[in-house]
Amino acid sequence: MCAKTIETENISYETLLQGNRDWVKDTIDNDPNFFNKLSEGQNPPVLWIGCSDSRVPANQITNTKPGDIFVHRNIANVVVHTDMNMLSVLDYSVNVLKVKHVIVCGHYGCGGVKAALGNKQVGIIDNWLRNIRDVYRTHEREMATIKDSDQRFDRLVELNTIEGASNIMNTSIVQAAWANGQDLAVHACVYSLKTGIIKDMKVTCNCLDDVAPAFKVG
Repeated sequence: MCAKTIETENISYETLLQGNRDWVKDTIDNDPNFFNKLSEGQNPPVLWIGCSDSRVPANQITNTKPGDIFVHRNIANVVVHTDMNMLSVLDYSVNVLKVKHVIVCGHYGCGGVKAALGNKQVGIIDNWLRNIRDVYRTHEREMATIKDSDQRFDRLVELNTIEGASNIMNTSIVQAAWANGQDLAVHACVYSLKTGIIKDMKVTCNCLDDVAPAFKVG
């Protein structure tokens, strides 16, 4: 029997702690050695770079368990070469954990992408959203042909994810792994809040041949 889910309107610090205790009990009832095995170390085959949105938890939407996915999340799943946090996660994942897949996953209805489409000043996050506006500018000709605002919104979500995956494969971290013969693939996908389905953007890259000459290093 699964632990009871806490209703959103009743969530507090205390209920979160109780929820943890309920989850531990339920987990041990199903597998008495679960935490012993988990504490021995991690060997996740996947690095997931996703949005911080509370509706897009990597493990739940992929039906995986703790220890299966190494996760990095930020507002609107932005991937830029100046983000030392993301680069540190990527370096550790590729060079220490030896993940086999790096997945950049966006989601339709992303508030960060929607904010980047507008001109309203939000605050310090405006500097972060500038990266998404750069994606729009790069694909401005295509975006200009999309007259429906909802479709334009969805397409920018997709393009932001595709550009993120491209930025991942252009890093010296990933290129060095490929140069050393490491088995590693980079993917882009988009999750739908309305259907729960993850859409593969079909831009998987797994070798140096996929890197544009302008971005090749070494």
